[in-house]
Amino acid sequence: MTLIILLILLLSFLLISTENLTNINKAAVAIFAGTVGWVLYISYGSDFVMSQHPQEYADYLSGATATSLTAKQFIASKIFLPNVGRAAEIVLFLLATMTIVEILNNNGCFDFISQLLKTRNSQKMLWTLSAVTLLLSANLDNLSTTLMMLIIMHGIIQNRRQRMIFASAIVISASCGGALTVIGDPAGLVLWNLGNVSATRFSMTMALPCLLSWLIIIGWIGRMLPERCDTDWITMPYRGDDTRLAVWQRLLMLLVGVGGLWFIPTFHNITQLSPFLGALCVLSVLWVVNEVVNRKLIDSNPLSTQRKPQVMKYSVIQMILYVMGIMLAIGVVSETGVFRQLSEWCQQNVGNIWIIGVLSGVVSSVLDSFATLMTVISLPASDSLPTQQQFLQDGLYWPLVVYCTALGGCVLGIGSISGLAMLKIERMHIGWYFRHVGWKVIVGMLVGLAAMYLMSAF
Repeated sequence: MTLIILLILLLSFLLISTENLTNINKAAVAIFAGTVGWVLYISYGSDFVMSQHPQEYADYLSGATATSLTAKQFIASKIFLPNVGRAAEIVLFLLATMTIVEILNNNGCFDFISQLLKTRNSQKMLWTLSAVTLLLSANLDNLSTTLMMLIIMHGIIQNRRQRMIFASAIVISASCGGALTVIGDPAGLVLWNLGNVSATRFSMTMALPCLLSWLIIIGWIGRMLPERCDTDWITMPYRGDDTRLAVWQRLLMLLVGVGGLWFIPTFHNITQLSPFLGALCVLSVLWVVNEVVNRKLIDSNPLSTQRKPQVMKYSVIQMILYVMGIMLAIGVVSETGVFRQLSEWCQQNVGNIWIIGVLSGVVSSVLDSFATLMTVISLPASDSLPTQQQFLQDGLYWPLVVYCTALGGCVLGIGSISGLAMLKIERMHIGWYFRHVGWKVIVGMLVGLAAMYLMSAF
């Protein structure tokens, strides 16, 4: 049964990595792997419990007779629910941050971006788009930031080839920015929730490699652009009946939303509660402010209900279900003991975290970066791995694999949900992307990796 569960996971990874060929939604595949895996696991519950949790099961029985029913009850309450809880923490955090982004966007709080792009100078346009994306993705949801910036850019840039170049820069900037903080990407958020990293130390370790690779890649991409780009911008986006807020009201909401997310690491350190609760607190405050500043619009226009958060969009739901499915699938495979055996194999045949990091970057270029990360962070579950200091809290292993998977996902564009969104929106071919952008990402990633190595050496 362990082999069958593992084969289901591997088959799911194959379908996820070939989504652009099969057109089978990766969220559906992930949910299938997670749910079926647990059904098969509990069907052979007694065998798994006795092999993986003998002492915990004995304590649970407290002298009672072990039966198939008690084994299933033990799995449901002591094994399955903790895995669901860890996945739910990430999903609830993503749901809160995506709703925050939607509220801010519906009220025109990001309209300043369009004003910053009032230029025909291609280099200024490129660096402005990239810098804004980097800053926003470090504080807001990675996917929502990418989609918002792609939509803004698509409405301004007229030339299709130039749009593909700018879109590539947006995705790379979002990946680098998301990897900078624990709240910018689901990968860092998982590690933070598990207690493997602290927010400040993680950002300090990731700052130089991410920024260095970002500067190199974006600067290199900029050489593909002409001196002037074809633009079609307007003075201020027309927002219809969505909002009539003054500038100071929009700035207030932006401060509450983004500033509140900055406070979440401090909230977690003070209360030791899960970060998703802090995100929900920020969402609740922002929602109240939203209701207050839009009160006149509510009273005067019954159609104003359109301004309320529309977070349940297809792309958002897809990401949430995908994250939930992958975490459940990785959880059930971990409970079979496969990752413990794999970690022992890595000790005997690899034994070097830098090799593991590079391999994870290679895998994430064809497989989804989040799925790859969830796999590699499950390896240190065994106490047999060498140099245990690297696997403790704030050990080098954690930022290393986050960096490699984040940049590796940008090599072909299919290794991240943001990259897939770019390929679909701009109707971009993988071959064109790799020839013009992907190999530059490899060079930038290696330079950042070298910087991380030198930082660890000194």
